[in-house]
Amino acid sequence: MRDEDGFANRIAQRALAKREADYAGEVRRLLDAGLDVMRGCGTDSRPRVADIVAAAGLSNDAFYRHFRSKDALVAAILEDGTERLTTYVAHQMGKESTPDGQVRRWVEGVLSQSARDTAATTRAVLWNAGGLPADTTLGPASATGRLGLLLHRPFSELGSPQAEFDAALAAHATVGLLVDHLGRGAQTGTADVDRVVAFCLRVGGRSGACAADFVT
Repeated sequence: MRDEDGFANRIAQRALAKREADYAGEVRRLLDAGLDVMRGCGTDSRPRVADIVAAAGLSNDAFYRHFRSKDALVAAILEDGTERLTTYVAHQMGKESTPDGQVRRWVEGVLSQSARDTAATTRAVLWNAGGLPADTTLGPASATGRLGLLLHRPFSELGSPQAEFDAALAAHATVGLLVDHLGRGAQTGTADVDRVVAFCLRVGGRSGACAADFVT
């Protein structure tokens, strides 16, 4: 390859990198704006693309450059929230050295989504995601699967002969309780956490576990 061709390629790569960074910035602004608008609408109405674009300070062209529809944006917001929650829960679990402690941190992290400062946002996102076409997103099931993966190792250490199956069972039960509380506008209390921890530990292989044994 001639030297001038190599130079031209470097210039092109820099231009592409800048465009990629600009596009990533647009996507983040749309995700954050969509979340803010959904939070404001609550479960009374669904936001319009025009509302989201205005909140993001972008154009319709920018929106449709990254998302084919509002449903696609809602799916992306749900996916983004799932990744954030999974990262947060994994970080909390990393503070514990025992499988029992890790399970408790997992339960606390998942059920924290019903706390007053986050419940309204979580409820609005799930409400909007509930109307999505089946081929747009996996919805809460996706979050359940990812969160369940975090329980594989502690469940194995607890003695579960089928750690993956048992982790999925515990995740479905816990996320189901969370969704139920969000739907009723109820916050998860300490007693709820204790019961869920005891349930998860029993499922994971800790025989004879009861809520009183795991109160911190």
